[in-house]
Amino acid sequence: MSQTIEQATKSPPKKPKINAYPWYSPRFWHGMRLTDWLALVARHRARIHPLRWPMAALITPCAVFNSMMAGLQNARHGRQIRETRIEQPPVFIVGHWRSGTTHLHELMVLDERFGYPTTYECMTPHHYLLTEWFFSSYANFLIPNKRPMDNMAAGWNHPQEDEFALMNLGVASIYTRIAFPNETPEYMNTLDIRELPAAQLERWSAALKTFVQTLTYDKGKRIVLKSPPHTGRIEVLAKLFPGAKFIHIARNPYDIFPSTRRLWQSLDEVQGLQFPKNKQLDEFVFSAFETMYRGYEAQRSTLDPSQLYEVRYEDLVRDPVAEVQRIYSTLDLGDFEPVRTKLAAYVQGQKDYVKNRHQLEPAIKAEIRRRWSGYIERYGYGAEE
Repeated sequence: MSQTIEQATKSPPKKPKINAYPWYSPRFWHGMRLTDWLALVARHRARIHPLRWPMAALITPCAVFNSMMAGLQNARHGRQIRETRIEQPPVFIVGHWRSGTTHLHELMVLDERFGYPTTYECMTPHHYLLTEWFFSSYANFLIPNKRPMDNMAAGWNHPQEDEFALMNLGVASIYTRIAFPNETPEYMNTLDIRELPAAQLERWSAALKTFVQTLTYDKGKRIVLKSPPHTGRIEVLAKLFPGAKFIHIARNPYDIFPSTRRLWQSLDEVQGLQFPKNKQLDEFVFSAFETMYRGYEAQRSTLDPSQLYEVRYEDLVRDPVAEVQRIYSTLDLGDFEPVRTKLAAYVQGQKDYVKNRHQLEPAIKAEIRRRWSGYIERYGYGAEE
C-alpha cells in the first residue's frame, strides 16, 4: 500500500468477527503429500508461530497418510483415470473473489447433468476415490457448517474451488499464501498464467488435467469448475480442454474490495500457520486484482464468442432464473427446462440470506477508483460508488 493511502486512512481495517473454527478442523493443506508439505514449510524457513506448531504437527502425519493413500489410489484407479476421455469439456466459472462465483456455482450445479468437485475432493485429490465415503458419512463434525467469511453453508459435500486441489497436488498456487500470510505471497504469477515459467506451467497443466479426468471418471458427467484464480488463465484452459466454456461474473468493485479483504482476514486467521498482521493485505488485494484482470483482458479475445458469457452479479441476483437460462442458451449447455423448477425453488429458499455489510475508507475508495478504473468502466460501475 502506498504511503499516501496509509496516511489518508484514519484507522486500520477492523478485524472481522469470525465464526468459531474448531482447532481440530482440517486446514486446506491437510491434503498435501509429505514431500509437498515439507517443501512448503522449507520455502518459508519454518516461520511458524509457536502457538501454531500443534497445527503443523497435526498436518505432518496427515501428509504421511496422504502419500500412502495416493499410492494406493494410483494402484487401484490410476490406469482408468489416465485412460478417461473428457468427452464433454468443462465449464469454468471465473471472476474475482467475492464477485459471486460461489453463488453462480451453486446455481449451475443444481442441474444433475453436471458434476462438480466437493470440498473433500479438493482437499484430498490424491485419494478421495478411496476415502470420501468414510469422511462424508462419519466425519462431518470435523468441518463447520458455515464458511467463516460470509456465513454461507459449508460441508464436505458442498461445491468447492479446484484451486485447493491444485495446491494439494503440489503445483504452483496463490493459495499457499494463506499458510504464511505475513510473508511475501508466492506464485502471484499464477494469476496471469502467461507469466508462469514453462516447467511450472507444464506441471500445473498436467495436475489440473488429471484432476478433471479423476472427476470425470468418478462422476461420468460434464464438470463445472469454479476458481477465481482461473480468471487470468482462460487461454491456457481453453487449449488444455478444447471446447471448454467460460462464465465470467463481475461485481461492483466497491463491494469486491472490502469483501475480499474480509475473506483473506478470515482465512488467514483460521487457516494460517502464522497470526496475520495484515500489514500488506490491502496492497495484495489491489495487486492480485490487477494481475488477474491483466491476464483476463488480454486472453478473452482468444476465445470464440460461443465459449464465453459475461454476467454482472447484480443482474444475477435480480433475476437468477432468467440469467442462468441465458447462460445455457449462449453457451449451448443443453435444455434449460429440466432445471427451471429446481432453480426457482433454490432461489426462493435463499431469499432470507443476508449479505455482510462493509464500510469503505475514503482513501481506499479513491484508490479503487484510480487503480481499477478499467474494470469500473468496462463493466459499467462508474455511477455506482
